[in-house]
Amino acid sequence: MPLITPADVKAYSTFPQVQNRADELLAQDILEAEIEIEEITGHLFTDEEFNPLPARVKLAAQKLAQFYAIINSDEALARGIKQERFENYSYTLADGENVSEPDVRSLLAPYIRVPHRRKGVEMRMMTF
Repeated sequence: MPLITPADVKAYSTFPQVQNRADELLAQDILEAEIEIEEITGHLFTDEEFNPLPARVKLAAQKLAQFYAIINSDEALARGIKQERFENYSYTLADGENVSEPDVRSLLAPYIRVPHRRKGVEMRMMTF
């Protein structure tokens, strides 16, 4: 079961492209947000202790789902946005392919079960 519903995302967002987005597409945006949250925290919030879902987790899911809805919106891409800023987000398309997503780590910090894995190679040296 998803952490939030398309209705939750629409109620949270003030952006027309999110509020007018089809529920089926918002469900895909929510899935992307849940994958991001799982990567950060190391779990899916399916345990009974997370029923009801903590407000901080719900807010993080709403922020990420809104972000993905805007980025995945054909309307936004079709307009050829050069640069747009809203709340904590900013992105540039067309000329400069720059996208930054909201940082929800501080919202999710109390629920992290595994330390964030760094990308790359980790080397250890041992002496004999």
